[in-house]
Amino acid sequence: MAVSGTSGTSGTSGTGNSGVTGSTTGIANNFDQFLRLLTTQLKNQSPLDPLDTNQFTQQLVQFAGVEQQLRTNETLASLLSLSAAGTATNAVGFIGSTITADGATSRLLDGRADWKVTMPSAGTATITIKDSKGSVVQTETRSLSAGDQTYRWDGTTSTGSKAADDEYTVTIDAKSVAGDAITAKTQISGVVDGVDFTSSIPMLKIGGISIPIDKVKSVVRGD
Repeated sequence: MAVSGTSGTSGTSGTGNSGVTGSTTGIANNFDQFLRLLTTQLKNQSPLDPLDTNQFTQQLVQFAGVEQQLRTNETLASLLSLSAAGTATNAVGFIGSTITADGATSRLLDGRADWKVTMPSAGTATITIKDSKGSVVQTETRSLSAGDQTYRWDGTTSTGSKAADDEYTVTIDAKSVAGDAITAKTQISGVVDGVDFTSSIPMLKIGGISIPIDKVKSVVRGD
């Protein structure tokens, strides 16, 4: 799954967490060498020309600060990996559940496709349904009441034939009773049958429909 990481060898190059680890290891080794060099110089300094200990101390403090920052970055990378793993685990838990989410594409299955429509006020709406290729298969005008309601399509096309089971997208051009344009919001629902981790946000799958996990509005667990 996309949440699993790959381990790399430490060094000055690499991707992901391995680059942070490599940088931390390198800076730590250089830090040890710096301490040995500093100690050797202090032990063998000339009494007539002593080293500037204040300058060495300042360098030591700066070097330690860089090392601490890199170790902090490594810790943050580990925390992000754990967070991603937790998100993935939560996403898998949606499988088998019925979810409702923002969206306009629903699945026609066994002659039934549903959309939840929210109207800000009562009015009329021209409802257009398109197939997965973008072709219009049905258009109708009907009255819609204010608030939440369900629009159900039985798969009948404008020519009177039955559409094949597939994903269909609805577009609603609504007007109030006074004739002003209003926005009708649509939501879809269905049973999650998979999860896609290839994007930065896990995508819940309802057939061929992908729904970002952050768009989910409600969840009903299956039996």
